[in-house]
Amino acid sequence: MIEVKGLMKFFGPVRAVNGISFSVPSGQILGFLGPNGAGKSTTMKILTCFLEPSSGTAKIGGKDVLKDSLAVRRLIGYLPESAPSYGEMTVAEFLTFIAEMRGLTGSAVKNAAHRMREVCFLESVWHQAIETLSKGYRQRVGFAQALIHDPPVLVLDEPTDGLDPNQKHEVRELIKRMGRDKTIILSTHILEEVEAICERAIIIASGSIVADASPAKLREQSSTHNAVTLQFAETAPERAKEALQSIAVIDHVEPLALPNSLRVFPRDGQSIIATLSNVVRDKGWKVNQLTVEQGRLDEVFRNITKAAARKTERSQS
Repeated sequence: MIEVKGLMKFFGPVRAVNGISFSVPSGQILGFLGPNGAGKSTTMKILTCFLEPSSGTAKIGGKDVLKDSLAVRRLIGYLPESAPSYGEMTVAEFLTFIAEMRGLTGSAVKNAAHRMREVCFLESVWHQAIETLSKGYRQRVGFAQALIHDPPVLVLDEPTDGLDPNQKHEVRELIKRMGRDKTIILSTHILEEVEAICERAIIIASGSIVADASPAKLREQSSTHNAVTLQFAETAPERAKEALQSIAVIDHVEPLALPNSLRVFPRDGQSIIATLSNVVRDKGWKVNQLTVEQGRLDEVFRNITKAAARKTERSQS
């Protein structure tokens, strides 16, 4: 549904997007991650025909963003960061206007607007001016305008930025529902959002793609992936640490701030839970808790983007 090849974008001497290539199949929710200034929003604006690429190609549903931009725009629903609207309009007026701008006519306009009222839960503010709405409701209106023509592709730029935890949850649930039958690119710097709703994540740094995998696969690069936390009921952690460090599949053992607790790190990221369970049983240790760590996406993100930044600095020096 989305195909990007060798995409470049310069702003004067600044290279904002550096030859990126990726594709997104129908029905996938893709998280587009990166630090500020990495090129995420620039890429989104190229895909939605707000900016022209300096070189390379981008196609949506087989339509080229340069050669057939109007056809591309018909296929896309776009929610930019801080979605613009007409504050003096009511929600009903604004969505009716958007439906007409999207080419709907007659009863289709009313039907589309009322469908958005239900899908985006706007009933309670339907006749309220947009400028009087909370940020959470304004974001729902932004989703409604992106969805109103029922596009097969959605491009969402920082959709939960500035929302409180309850509002973030509502928006994420809405995205998951939409992802059942649409292709979605979600640009964000909120890692918990990616883990909650995305099947795949691309990390971009200094305009280049530096990682492309599922969140689970990315977590495997974390130093805590498959590490095991032990909380002892009676055994002194110091004695247990000495015993554990002699086991071949264990890389090292660290004490934790939690009382009577250790974290055991595997060699080469392998699973050690079965080995540790046997050790605990054989030695008769009383353990209150034994937890396998999945790994931390934020650690992986920092390591990957910092390495990319150092590589960029070396190439420029």
